[in-house]
Amino acid sequence: MYTLVFDTTAARCSVCLLEKEKIIDKYSHVFDFGQSEALLPAIRNMLQKNNITFSQIKYLFVCVGPGSFTGVRASISAAKIFGLALKDMVVSGFSAFDAYIKLLDEEDIAAYNAVIIETRRDDFYVRFYDKQLKPLDLPQTLSREEIIKYLKKQGVAVTIVGDGVERFLYQPSGLQLHSIKMVDGMTEEALAAVAINQIKDNKFNFPKPLYIRPADVTVNPK
Repeated sequence: MYTLVFDTTAARCSVCLLEKEKIIDKYSHVFDFGQSEALLPAIRNMLQKNNITFSQIKYLFVCVGPGSFTGVRASISAAKIFGLALKDMVVSGFSAFDAYIKLLDEEDIAAYNAVIIETRRDDFYVRFYDKQLKPLDLPQTLSREEIIKYLKKQGVAVTIVGDGVERFLYQPSGLQLHSIKMVDGMTEEALAAVAINQIKDNKFNFPKPLYIRPADVTVNPK
């Protein structure tokens, strides 16, 4: 049984191939732009290298955001096309929050944990979790000051993780920090962990974009 997992919602194009629960191949590359264009060639090359056909893939998982509007739409579209072409394939989506929270080891987990994702704007995508890593609220966009205010109000040391952490900590926050996971994207191991959990729980989510706010559209000057 093979499982394919991929993500193009942020600066990386990441693809992970599993046999049962073991990662047998992975690809990850950071792009300034063009992540979605790299996705299909990366998948094709990975399958060819491992002598695997699409018909042998039972499960396909795709990150649904939040993140780049183009990256989210492109990867979900690819997943849906594969699902339409291969009727026996199970296609499911997961959020970037689901994957980033998997980066925390047991010793990293605090009473309050925040996944902070880069928006490339003044604010951040954020979601808060308890010590069992259960979400405390819905995903939202908050300013740095709003996140700090919320976490300070808890009165305990907190853990923060995500690709927005580096910018979030560009100057002292005054927070009690239990652990910091400063990363430039989701690891393939985190992507695999989300997929394995969904398979074990037999809970699948038809992939649809996770938009926390409307898309920002600009016109290039001529």
